[in-house]
Amino acid sequence: MATLRPIRGESAEPIGLHTHAIDNLRYIRQTMESANAFTAVPGWGGVGMGLTALAAAVVAEWLAPHDMWLPVWLLEGTVALVIGMIAMFQKSKSVGLPLWSAPARKCAFSFIPPMVAGCLLTLAMWRSGHPELIAGTWLLLYGTAVITGGAFSVRAIPLMGILFLLGGAAGLFMPLAWQNLWLGACLGGLHMGFGFYIARNYGG
Repeated sequence: MATLRPIRGESAEPIGLHTHAIDNLRYIRQTMESANAFTAVPGWGGVGMGLTALAAAVVAEWLAPHDMWLPVWLLEGTVALVIGMIAMFQKSKSVGLPLWSAPARKCAFSFIPPMVAGCLLTLAMWRSGHPELIAGTWLLLYGTAVITGGAFSVRAIPLMGILFLLGGAAGLFMPLAWQNLWLGACLGGLHMGFGFYIARNYGG
């Protein structure tokens, strides 16, 4: 005699409530991470970057008669980048935030293109015999990078970028003899001033 079997198979085991809760928490965390600003901007790191800029201005001015001022600033830019990255990593670690979060990626991808353009324009201006335009162009593009990257960071960063833009606009019309001192005043002064402000109001 044939065995009767139900037309509908046995229902699968229902998903546990804790699984739904974990998925919801993961979604909420990812959404908040994408919406939050990148707050691991290093205040004291900015102060350190400003100090290196002031030191570079003095050395570059001393070596200017020997046409060695540009290598000095290129070296300073590398040192400042290392200081900023180390300080950013330490601050991210201290506040328990991932360094490569969604806001950090947006900040980095907005910051890098103007910096690459600055490198290429520096080479073009040096080869074409217009070194007097380098300082102003650096400040303009660095200000642009700070504004675009700072759109995903704390409010003080875009303001600093605007001041760099103004400094770059003025630097374009300055004689070559003033370039080192102007770079030191803008890069050193603004980094130190905003670095102290960020360290005081947003921590480290």
